Amino acid sequence: MAMTVLVGFAESLAAIESVWSLRDAGFRVVAFTREGRRPAVAAAKGVRVVEVPSPERDLTASLAALRALVAEEKAVAAMPFDDAALLLTDRLADIVKVAGPTGANAALALDKSEQLELAAKAGFAVPDTAIIRPGEKAELPGAGPWMVKCAEAEVERDGKLTRPSGGIARTSSEAHEIAAEIGAPALVQRLVDGVGEGIFGYAAGGQVFALSAHRRVRMMNPRGSGSSACRSIDVDPQLAAAVAHFCELAGWNGIFMIELLVDDAGNAWFMELNGRTWGSMALARARGLAYPEWALRGTLDPEFRPPATPPAPHLLSRHLGREIVHLLAVMRGARGADAGRWPSRGATLAAMLRPAGRTRWYNARRGESAVLARDTWQTVAGQLRRR
Repeated sequence: MAMTVLVGFAESLAAIESVWSLRDAGFRVVAFTREGRRPAVAAAKGVRVVEVPSPERDLTASLAALRALVAEEKAVAAMPFDDAALLLTDRLADIVKVAGPTGANAALALDKSEQLELAAKAGFAVPDTAIIRPGEKAELPGAGPWMVKCAEAEVERDGKLTRPSGGIARTSSEAHEIAAEIGAPALVQRLVDGVGEGIFGYAAGGQVFALSAHRRVRMMNPRGSGSSACRSIDVDPQLAAAVAHFCELAGWNGIFMIELLVDDAGNAWFMELNGRTWGSMALARARGLAYPEWALRGTLDPEFRPPATPPAPHLLSRHLGREIVHLLAVMRGARGADAGRWPSRGATLAAMLRPAGRTRWYNARRGESAVLARDTWQTVAGQLRRR
C-alpha cells in the first residue's frame, strides 16, 4: 500500500508540479487547501484535496484541522508548498515527519533579516539594509529610493496569519510610513535594479547536492512580479560556494531556493531564502531534478542523497496563464513612470510566438489537460478581477 504524504497549500504555484513529482514516485498524495478554494491540482488524477480553515482567518482552527487530517490519513510526512504551510507544518513536527524546515531552520526560512545576516557571513553580496521596528525610527542606508518590505514571510497577529505588502520609498518619511503600515519589523534596502535569478538544491550532512539555476525571462506584470517565463542556466562557481557555506552555517537539511537579483554590472545580490518548494518546479522537473520527491525521501531516510546524474540540457519554461497576463499588460501599454521602460509590443509578440530553444510549459501533462486548463483560467481570471 502506498504511503500517504500530506501537502499544501494546494493553491500554491508550486503545488501541481510538486504533487506530480510525489505521485510519480509512488506516494499517495492528500493536498490541503484553504476553505472555499477550488485549486487546479484537484483535477490531477489520484489526488485527494481537503479543505481546511484558512490560517488567515483562524490559525488555531487551521492547525487543528491539519492535526486531525494527519491522523485520519495516517500520513507518513507533511510537506509545505508555501510559507503559510511552512509555519503550520513546523507546528506539526511533534506528530508527523516534516519534509521541510522545522525548528531553527523554519525560523530562518520565515525571517528575512536573519537570512540577510547569514548570507553576508556566507559570502553573498547583500544590499545595505536597515530594520525599522514598530514604533521606532531608523537611519536609512545611503540615498533613496529604497525597497521597504516585511522582514517576516508570515506575520502572526490576533490568531491570524497575514503577509503585509511593502513598496518603493523615495524619501525617509515615506519609508517610515510604509514600515508603519506593515506593522511588523520592516527591511529597508537600497533599491537594486536587475534580473531575477534563483539557485536550487538539496542539502544534507553539511553538503549540497544537485545544484541548478534559472534566470527570469519575463514577469507576469512587467513593472515587477513573479515570472511568467524562466530559463535554466549554469550555476556560477562562486555562487555555488556561497550557497554551500550558507547551508553549512544554517545547518540546513532538505531542498532550498536562494533568490538573487543580478544588476547590470553582473553583481548577484542576495534577496531571500525559500525553504520549501518553489514556483518554477516545472523547469527543474523537466531537467530530471525531482526536488519534491528528494525532499520526502530524505525526510523518511536521513541517509538518502540525490542521484549524481547530470541534469538534462537547458530549456525555457513558460506558465501559460501568466504569459497571457503578461501579453495583456504589454498590449494595454505603459502608464506614468513606466513609459520609459515598458516592453515593446512587437518585440514581446515575437519573443512569445517564437521562443528560442527547448520549451516546457508549467503544469502541462499528457492525459491531464484539465489541470492546465483550470490553472490557466484561474490565473487569468484572478488577475483580471484585481484590475
